[in-house]
Amino acid sequence: MTTSSTSPARAGLAAIACYTIWGLSPIFYKLLGFAAASEIVLHRAVWSVPTLALVIWVARSWGQVVSVMTRPRTLGLLLLSSVLIAGNWWLFIFAVNTDRVLEVSLGYYINPLMNVAVGILVFRESFGRWRAAAVTLATIGVINQILTVGTLPLIALALAGSFTIYAYIRKTIAVHGRVGLFVETLILFLPSLIALSFIEVSASGHFLDGPWQAVLLILSGPMTVAPLLLFIIGARGLHFATVGLLQFIAPTLQFAVAVAYGEPFSAAHAVTFGFIWAGLACFAVSMIRRRKAAPA
Repeated sequence: MTTSSTSPARAGLAAIACYTIWGLSPIFYKLLGFAAASEIVLHRAVWSVPTLALVIWVARSWGQVVSVMTRPRTLGLLLLSSVLIAGNWWLFIFAVNTDRVLEVSLGYYINPLMNVAVGILVFRESFGRWRAAAVTLATIGVINQILTVGTLPLIALALAGSFTIYAYIRKTIAVHGRVGLFVETLILFLPSLIALSFIEVSASGHFLDGPWQAVLLILSGPMTVAPLLLFIIGARGLHFATVGLLQFIAPTLQFAVAVAYGEPFSAAHAVTFGFIWAGLACFAVSMIRRRKAAPA
């Protein structure tokens, strides 16, 4: 159901912008190829904090931040989710900077189907033939990747799995999205800052190499925060089914980026993606049918 505070048109534009940024973000992170994935993740954590602090200040949400800090269980869950999202960031950047954007795309195509599995196994949601077909086709696609390409798509499965678990944990925490994200980055801030200090002192860091490198590393903060804030706006003003369909924009753009950068795409890869896309088509049909069946 839509909310009165966010119009469907504004929410739709925000969601499209969010998934477009996520989809094209490999281009930005390829510019950061001069640094190791671990260094980039540390900078993302550090520079996300002042960006989010400004957002929290504008939204006057400091009271909510203080409230979270005084709830040990919530803080513990956010500690766990911060570790998961940091790992997801690292894996994503590592894949981009080692020319595996195609596998990143596959992972984020698989992600909504993993969410279906979690919904069925954890939240006891009804399966239905369309969702059953979606999960089955995706599974066949992964099996094809193993048998014909000869490799288990570990990066794709790890990206999809870590983000699915992250989303599940965040679903169980009654905290506003921007507040939860700020606390997560705040948890990561001090360890990241200390690690970056050691990296720079050991002369293996790149922040002081020149203004271009410094600016790009600083921009990793806003590049992390902006799409997440746009997602919050979109999710608040759109039906869940609409958000579920729009999320395919990101992996589709990632797929296009991978092809544009000349990553290998064989007939075996085409079969794998074909099964995944067929599964997503079934998933889309399922969401549309459930949306039509839902009360107004």
